Amino acid sequence: MAIPRVAIIGRPNVGKSSLFNRLVGRRVSIVEPTAGVTRDRVAVTIHHADRTFELVDTGGLGLVDEALLKDHIEAQIEVALETADLILFVVDGKTGRVPGDDMVARRLRTLDKKRVLVANKVETFTDEMLVAEWQSFGFGDPLPVSAKEGFGASVLLDRIVAELPAKAPEEDAATGDVLSFAVVGKRNSGKSTLINQLAGEQRVIVHELPGTTRDAIDVVFDFDGRKLMAIDTAGVRKKKSLEHAIELFAHARSNDSIRRAQLCVHMFDVREPISQVDKGLAAYCVEHHKPVVLVGNKIDLAPELDLKRWDAYIKQQLPGLDHAPVVFVSAREGLNISETLDLLFELREQTKVKMPTPKLNAALQKARDRLLPSSGGHFPKLFYGTQIGTEPLSLMVFVNEPRLFRGQYERYLVQVLRESFDCTEVPIRIVFRRREKIVLGGA
Repeated sequence: MAIPRVAIIGRPNVGKSSLFNRLVGRRVSIVEPTAGVTRDRVAVTIHHADRTFELVDTGGLGLVDEALLKDHIEAQIEVALETADLILFVVDGKTGRVPGDDMVARRLRTLDKKRVLVANKVETFTDEMLVAEWQSFGFGDPLPVSAKEGFGASVLLDRIVAELPAKAPEEDAATGDVLSFAVVGKRNSGKSTLINQLAGEQRVIVHELPGTTRDAIDVVFDFDGRKLMAIDTAGVRKKKSLEHAIELFAHARSNDSIRRAQLCVHMFDVREPISQVDKGLAAYCVEHHKPVVLVGNKIDLAPELDLKRWDAYIKQQLPGLDHAPVVFVSAREGLNISETLDLLFELREQTKVKMPTPKLNAALQKARDRLLPSSGGHFPKLFYGTQIGTEPLSLMVFVNEPRLFRGQYERYLVQVLRESFDCTEVPIRIVFRRREKIVLGGA
């Protein structure tokens, strides 16, 4: 038995994604006053009052989508309905009842599921007085909330917990150690196909239309008894090509996914050259010291591909990730997927390496004796270093003049340390700190 699943359902633009973000406590789903912004099932695990459940945001029922994805979106909603233990039926408490609400209500009456009727956008006393009209649906007393203002959110969370089925052991397991990784890449590199392959179900819409995924989709799954969370992100394209606010939000969400993930899987279509978008994503991963697995996808569609040449090519094009491992997969066929997941766990172990101070300073002094940075008129002095963190591996190194050690010499030190501590495939962050000269005061 998996952890309980709570699905948020309603017609377009009743504030489902705003409510989702309010209950989660951070901005996950894109909120924008355009019907059809949410396309996939966006899911996040929530812990409240000693209970754990998965909250699922969905697209609006009855949506007519400009990108001709209506059938795909409604298929995602259908799965959310069928697999939910509890349904939050959200209506617009300010606008009032419209035919779209009746259509959703008719659909929900055919399901033998627990339901909580939620009247959103209740922000004034007048709004609250009008909430009673929703009782005619026969779904019990409507619960007034304002996702925008936060009114009623804690009451709704308590109500959700009260309606959940009995607690199962899986809930406690869900709070354990989870390896999180962001799946990034330009449009149509196969990110959503990989996520669905890992999840074992159609969690993310896969369509030939570029840019289908807009939100960052969190998918938790088990692999050989270990728990992982894959974060699917919107396909990135050049900033000058971003057409409207929704795509700007999606681009920002992709960057946020990289920052909050422990590792990144950077996907490429092996039939296409490395683009400026790929280089920008790689640079962002390097800037935030994220371990990266470079994944060449769609090898089933490129039987003549020279893997060795492509390996050399990708590292030449992405010099900041020349230490990152490269794997070749077919997300559609499931080829080499388990090997890629094993590699993620290996990289995470490398990010946890302990560097005892004596051994660290021996490695630093050996590197200094072998090569010193160009002085620029100053004599560079490297004194000592100490480890200040893991995930990412982080060091503080005391020197006489930090600017002399940054850049090329910093990259040299990182390479020496990777080899010295057998963490050759992950980044090392070095903070250079000036050691001030101690001067004894006079009498």
